[in-house]
Amino acid sequence: MTTEDPQSPPPPHGAHDRGLADRPAEWPVHESRDLHRDDWIVALREDVVARPGHPEDRFRRISLEHPGAVVVLAVDDEERVLCLRQYRHTNRQDFIELPAGLRDAGDEPPVETAKRELREEAELAATSWQRLLSTYASAGITEEVHEIFLARGLSAASRGDFEMHAEEAEMEVLWVPMPELLDAVLDGRVRQGPLVQAVLAYDVLQRRGGLDAP
Repeated sequence: MTTEDPQSPPPPHGAHDRGLADRPAEWPVHESRDLHRDDWIVALREDVVARPGHPEDRFRRISLEHPGAVVVLAVDDEERVLCLRQYRHTNRQDFIELPAGLRDAGDEPPVETAKRELREEAELAATSWQRLLSTYASAGITEEVHEIFLARGLSAASRGDFEMHAEEAEMEVLWVPMPELLDAVLDGRVRQGPLVQAVLAYDVLQRRGGLDAP
């Protein structure tokens, strides 16, 4: 664990030990069974796992198999963010979200999926793309990874023959000034995880000069 003197000034960005990182690991799995699997790309599996070197210490873990998703923070020339208000049945709430979608097109590069989702959900195209973050949605239950992109240089674009269904058909489009959205995040009024991460990353990188030129 890295410790620092709380009275000392923080080290400059990049000065921390660059060896600090998540790392691959795999514990022994003795049994697996599907709890739910159909023709969709998401499935639920139960594994019986043991600690390495302790085969007697076995426990069950449920895993949600997921291909991952892309999330798009689209910012226009006036520093407004394209947001969507979308109903989520699991939580019984209308969330303020960003354009996003599953990585369900095989080996399609994440940025290409992001471009497609921005066009289909918001009818926008962008000339500038920058990856902000790559994060695990909830590492204790799913392998889902969110690839979060910043899109700028926005212009109108047709969604073509893509048709909105179910919750997407009721989405509301909002243009929110970035300072207002940041305040809503910090006040806890907007709590959808990928949006929170994207907005905070944008704010930090902007202050550190880490954003690419649009």
